Amino acid sequence: TVSLSSGATVRPPEGLPPAAELCDTFVHAVGGEWGTGRAGMLYRDLIPERHGGRVIASHIQIREAGPVPDYVHHHDVRFQMIYCRRGSVEVVYEDQGEPFWMHEGDCVLQPPNIRHRVLNSSDGLEVIEIASPAEHPTHIDHETTLPTGLVKPDRDFGGQRFCFDQADAGQWVSAEPGWDQRLTSIAEATNGTASVRVVRPTGTGEPLAGSHDGDLCLFFILDGEATLSFRDDTYSLAPDDSVAVPRHEQWVINAQPDFTALHVIVSNEEETRHDT
Repeated sequence: TVSLSSGATVRPPEGLPPAAELCDTFVHAVGGEWGTGRAGMLYRDLIPERHGGRVIASHIQIREAGPVPDYVHHHDVRFQMIYCRRGSVEVVYEDQGEPFWMHEGDCVLQPPNIRHRVLNSSDGLEVIEIASPAEHPTHIDHETTLPTGLVKPDRDFGGQRFCFDQADAGQWVSAEPGWDQRLTSIAEATNGTASVRVVRPTGTGEPLAGSHDGDLCLFFILDGEATLSFRDDTYSLAPDDSVAVPRHEQWVINAQPDFTALHVIVSNEEETRHDT
C-alpha cells in the first residue's frame, strides 16, 4: 500500500513491474507505423519496449470529424494523462460537470478509475497519451451515465484528483536559465507522481540539460527543431519526434528559437512509499 502526502492511501495497480526491472533504453521515435486501437482511433507507439512495462506513451489520431464510437469506461492505472496535440476533442468525466472541448495545448489528468468518455472530434485530432503501467485493465461501465450532474473538483480518485489545464489560461514563467515553461497542475494533482510542462527557449542560446531518476523522462516535439546530445551521440529533433531518456544519465538540448516541446516526468516513488 502506498501512503500519499494528502493522507489518502492507494494500492498500486497489479501487474506494475518492480522498478528494479525497469528497462532503461534510449528511445528516439521518428515516424513509425499507425495501428488501429480502441474506438477506431489510430495509435503510434512512442516507446515500443515500454520501459520494462512500467509506462506506455502513444501518439493517437482521429482523422475525421464527428461522433466518436466510445463508451463510458475507466482504467486501473497509477498515472494517465492526455495532451491535445492538434485539433479539438469533446470529452466528459465523472463528477466534473458538463462535457467540454479540449483544444490544442490543453491537458487533462485522468486519475485512477475515473469514469470518462470521448464524445466528438474535430478533423485531424491528435493527442499524446501517457500511462503507467503499460498494461492496465480497461473496464466498461454500463451502469454510469455521464455527465453525472455533479461537480466535485476535489474528489479523490485513488489518491489523485482530476485536473484540466487549458493552454490559453497558462502562463509562461522562467524555468532553467535561458528557458521558459508552461507548467500544468498535474504534479500537485498526483502528489508528485508525475510532472508535465511545455518548454521553450528564450532566445539566449543556452541549452536545456538535466537527468532524472524516475520511470520516464519524455520529450515530444511540438514545434521547431533542436538537437539532443546523449552519451557520445547527437540526435536531430523535429515536430512529432519524441525521445525517452534513461535514468541517471545526462542529456542536453540545443534548440532553435521557435522550438517547443512537451516534457513529461513520471516518478517511481510508489516503489519507495510502501508501508512497512
